[in-house]
Amino acid sequence: MTPTPATAAVRVRRAELSDLDDLVALEDATFDSDRLSRAQYRRHLDSDTAQVLVASANHRRFLGTAVVFFRKASRVARLYSIASKPEARGKGVGSALIAAVEAAARARHCHSLRLEVRTDNETAIRLYERLGYRQIGRYARYYQDGADALRYEKALRER
Repeated sequence: MTPTPATAAVRVRRAELSDLDDLVALEDATFDSDRLSRAQYRRHLDSDTAQVLVASANHRRFLGTAVVFFRKASRVARLYSIASKPEARGKGVGSALIAAVEAAARARHCHSLRLEVRTDNETAIRLYERLGYRQIGRYARYYQDGADALRYEKALRER
């Protein structure tokens, strides 16, 4: 596997059916529990209340994904999941995915974006805080494996 150069341009686009194998493989490699199944990804690809985004570089080289949910009659979007390949971490993939999620939420006139993160995921917590997210809650035993979660929120301004 060739490492992704730090200077590679990260592009984010809406996921397509042809991305399904890559989405499921990354999900299985990244998360030990609380995984999205192939059927769930398939449903979200065609959903009006979800958007699946993929990050790539060097002509569609799959680097990561984010899933955002929108509830009808709500102006709050929810970043449900974000993951990147190990060789892409620390190279701007997470920041690019979050910027694209925020843009998608703004396009739907959402005024804020919320997310939950494991309390032991220090890397993600640092990223969210660096990008302007603030902690608004804590949930005991939130995840399938019993881990606690922190809830974060960021106010979005329409551009």
